[in-house]
Amino acid sequence: MKKINTIVFVAMLSLLTIPNTASADGFFSWLFDFSRTKGVEPVSNENYQEECGACHFAYQPGLLTGDAWANLMQVDKLEDHFGENAELDDEEVRTELLAYLKEQAAENSYYKRSRQITHSLNGEEIPERITDVRYIRRQHHEIPESLITDNEDVRSLSYCDTCHTKAALGIYDDDTVNIPNHGVWDD
Repeated sequence: MKKINTIVFVAMLSLLTIPNTASADGFFSWLFDFSRTKGVEPVSNENYQEECGACHFAYQPGLLTGDAWANLMQVDKLEDHFGENAELDDEEVRTELLAYLKEQAAENSYYKRSRQITHSLNGEEIPERITDVRYIRRQHHEIPESLITDNEDVRSLSYCDTCHTKAALGIYDDDTVNIPNHGVWDD
């Protein structure tokens, strides 16, 4: 029994000392917060919600890696943000948002889907958009194109909150999917 306790203690201690993971406080709150077993951490930064959510669904930072967010938040990338100008008037706001996104990025999260996203990337892969993430594509592979791109109320996988009724809460489970012009998704 002593050997098992020692192994568990060493395993937990090693989790706390691994670089690029959440802090010890984050680990213990994760350990006792069972909501983290699903989804990703909800958006908690008001400036991010206001600035990014003004134009589109404010994607949770845990849906991409820090490197991917850093790439997206470059000034020139914001000038041409998927065909739109998303420049921020204040450099301090851009810096604040980038810090928030990197701090809450997938590799720094203990939420289940964020961990799965991190593991689906080979460590060197930096997706340009959330819909390029291997895990996200794999989760949607069985949905026919007719329900996505041919559906005028959906148009693309990038409109997460169109089908995922609890997306704003960071919940992306199959049982919360309701595809417009189709109904509840039952694979």
